[in-house]
Amino acid sequence: MNVPSNLKYSNDHEWCRMEGDVAYVGITDFAQSQLGDIVFVDVPTVGEQVGAGEVFGTIEAVKTVSDAFSPVSGEVEEFNPAVDADPSIVNKDPYGEGWLVKIKVSAPAEFEDLLSPEQYSELIG
Repeated sequence: MNVPSNLKYSNDHEWCRMEGDVAYVGITDFAQSQLGDIVFVDVPTVGEQVGAGEVFGTIEAVKTVSDAFSPVSGEVEEFNPAVDADPSIVNKDPYGEGWLVKIKVSAPAEFEDLLSPEQYSELIG
């Protein structure tokens, strides 16, 4: 399983990368492999405040629908237009082009509380 060392992770299998006060958030390679072929991603929270651990959208795969949880608190600024156009990009490149949302972070310390790559690797075994 691919677990990049430059990211932080949640127990809910989201990854987070900070760029200034903006967090890029997506689902992990492990999560997309468990979901299977992703056919639709819905993020109705653009422009809204979300708290760490709160649902910001849903991910629909061929056989299931799963909630996507925000690893940090803040305002959902953008839903990735590439994922909106082609949801399967999350399966192909979950850590790159397959990011889901950008969040303007309101509590930067929450990022530090997320799992390290080593801790996340232990979580997924």
